[in-house]
Amino acid sequence: MAAMMKAAVFVAPGRIELADKPIPDVGPDDALLRITTTTICGTDIHILKGEYPVAPGLTIGHEPVGVIEKLGANVRGYREGQRAIAGAICPGFRSHACQDGHPSQDGGPLGHGYKPMGGWRFGNTVDGTQAEYVLVPDAEANLAPVPDGLSDEQVLMCPDIMSTGFAGAEAGNIRIGDVVAVFAQGPIGLCATAGARLRGASLVIGVDGVAGRLEMARRMGADVTVNFREVDVVEEILRLTGGRGVDVAIEALGLQSTFEAALRVLKPGGTLSSLGVYSEDLRIPLGAYGAGLAEKNIVSSLCPGGKERMRRLMNIVASQRVDLGPMVTHTFKLDDIVAAYDLFGHQRDGVLKVAIKPS
Repeated sequence: MAAMMKAAVFVAPGRIELADKPIPDVGPDDALLRITTTTICGTDIHILKGEYPVAPGLTIGHEPVGVIEKLGANVRGYREGQRAIAGAICPGFRSHACQDGHPSQDGGPLGHGYKPMGGWRFGNTVDGTQAEYVLVPDAEANLAPVPDGLSDEQVLMCPDIMSTGFAGAEAGNIRIGDVVAVFAQGPIGLCATAGARLRGASLVIGVDGVAGRLEMARRMGADVTVNFREVDVVEEILRLTGGRGVDVAIEALGLQSTFEAALRVLKPGGTLSSLGVYSEDLRIPLGAYGAGLAEKNIVSSLCPGGKERMRRLMNIVASQRVDLGPMVTHTFKLDDIVAAYDLFGHQRDGVLKVAIKPS
């Protein structure tokens, strides 16, 4: 009889439950990671609500920190017992998209089962990380050893939200001296704020409606914070920039209202870097877009993955240029995953990120 493990599985919309599943068999290119810490993402809440479809019975989660339990025969450069992470996006680096320089889009050609989150496998197309063990596919390309001295909590943001938030700053092509506005200071927006500062922005404006998140935004690098419940955000940002507008606006929520506000505060020739996961069609207002003549750019990003991306992010943490540990506001045992989902999904008690620990 196969050895069993505990795992949080999607049952139906509104139901994610703890279940017993077999510990995965390790193929030649795989690695089995014993999870020491994982977390819940906003995308998992979309899954829970039925807004993003996954197969019933799938283990959810895509942010693994753990210890290598077993290596496949073909996997080189690692050892069993080594602490490691893997990105939420686990590209195989063999697809057309990977070879074309877009490994996050690791799917087939358009019209052949391609999905716009094709490289996202954990908790999407294969069993994920909210479990005692996870099978890491294409392990040699995706496992990244954790540097000595870094805690699980310090590197927990690297697999997804740190990589995603930083990608928003990178895709916006922030230059030294730029003015940047980051709309929404949830976990990804906070990482985008930190990324904007690291990229050399001279003024970072953080926008949110929750006082605690605005305070955290200042810790992460925001020079000024704007509470949308107290002021007209577009008017306030135009005032702060002397009517010039921002060089880069990062949208990190996924709503029409924040997307439109981000577009309205852009200078002519500026860039809107979109990180939000949208659940309905977006509209681009004629005036905000300058009727297509204002040279405004709209770009989008999906969390870059692979071991080199993870190494770079952990180097940033190790160098103490950013400390994302304070974003972990709550800790739960895997046995209490349903309660963790309830807290995180309803955004109670000032929650930003939760640490889920199987042991």
